Amino acid sequence: MTVAQPELSDARTANDRPDTGLPVTFSDIAAARAIIGDALVTTPCLKSRTLSEIVGAEVYLKFENLQFTAAFKERGALNRLHNLSADQRRRGVIAMSAGNHAQGVAYHASRLGIPATIVMPRSTPIVKVQQTEGHGASVILHGEKLEEAAAHANKLAEERGLTFIHPFDDPLVIAGQGTVAMEMLETVPDLDCLCISIGGGGLISGMAVAARAIKPDIELIGVQAELYPSMAAKVKGFEAICDGDSLAEGIAVKYPGERTFPIVKALVDDILLVSEPELERAVSLLLTIEKTVAEGAGAAGLAALLARPERFRGKKVGLVISGGNIDTRLLANVLLRELAREGRLARLRVRLKDRPGELYHVAKVFHEQQVNIVDVSHQRVFTKLPAKGTYADIEVETRDRRHLDRLMEALREQSYDVRLIEAV
Repeated sequence: MTVAQPELSDARTANDRPDTGLPVTFSDIAAARAIIGDALVTTPCLKSRTLSEIVGAEVYLKFENLQFTAAFKERGALNRLHNLSADQRRRGVIAMSAGNHAQGVAYHASRLGIPATIVMPRSTPIVKVQQTEGHGASVILHGEKLEEAAAHANKLAEERGLTFIHPFDDPLVIAGQGTVAMEMLETVPDLDCLCISIGGGGLISGMAVAARAIKPDIELIGVQAELYPSMAAKVKGFEAICDGDSLAEGIAVKYPGERTFPIVKALVDDILLVSEPELERAVSLLLTIEKTVAEGAGAAGLAALLARPERFRGKKVGLVISGGNIDTRLLANVLLRELAREGRLARLRVRLKDRPGELYHVAKVFHEQQVNIVDVSHQRVFTKLPAKGTYADIEVETRDRRHLDRLMEALREQSYDVRLIEAV
């Protein structure tokens, strides 16, 4: 269900300038870049010709999924770790995260010789848990949501004397994330717009401060999942229930940051919401067109362009593929569901007469239409049809929706009762 959203006010005061009255300044971001630059990948920012044609805009992709831990979160995590005191390094750090912040903290803490403990919700995809443990961190699974994991992490920090590294609501973390915008605008200085995913707001806050300082007139658009419109609700003044199992679990945050909110309020032009099918389509297109793996949160910017192409038509738009850590089974499911939406994978229910050779005659129609049969199930018992009646559920692969429609029409011309079932 789409949440109705009032428009943001266009009015800004002099106090809304990037370096005035906000928790993070451009100088902070420049300092972060000097600290973390050599330890991270300067990821490419490339134009996608095909996606540009699809949405009617010039689309540039910043491939942050090519970082060592496959996400931008390394930037903020490393900047925060570098600013620890000697005593804090000795005692160690703790973080809570659904995955990408966890991996960024774990990897760079290990590289710097700092003990790290990570608290993750029990619902965290197993790939992210395994990768975090693989970076040498001690992982504790606690709670079903980020808020429960955060409370437990703060409790452990106090009990054990550990330094808590927040995934987004920390000026040093925000400054580290802002380096993404610096790199993008160095590569493509004439970008008209940046379209950035929002969870707690760390990425968009840092990028907004940097982008406004470098190119004050650039348009800044935030994107949230419809199931978790927390920042949009707070900025635009509407009430929203944040709950559900979103594909974009990396931005499934119920409460925006206290430090990130004023930055977003001051600098971001609009926040768009995207549905789960739109997120799924974006993940699928990035893999099939760009041959790059993006998690749901990493594809949110593209999902917004696909959902609202008129909003971006004719503009030069920069998107951040913020992460690529998606469970392989979930990715397979997303791809299959998208094939079903496109009509390239379908399940048909064909009513048959109970006589020898009937299935052969049906299969002959599929052959004539050059449609591949993937699976067939034959039902005689669990049906309301007469005792001599039966049906077959036939899963097929077609070229596109029109090819599927031609197949169904050919079956009906042969007097078969056929219908599409389990359409997504």
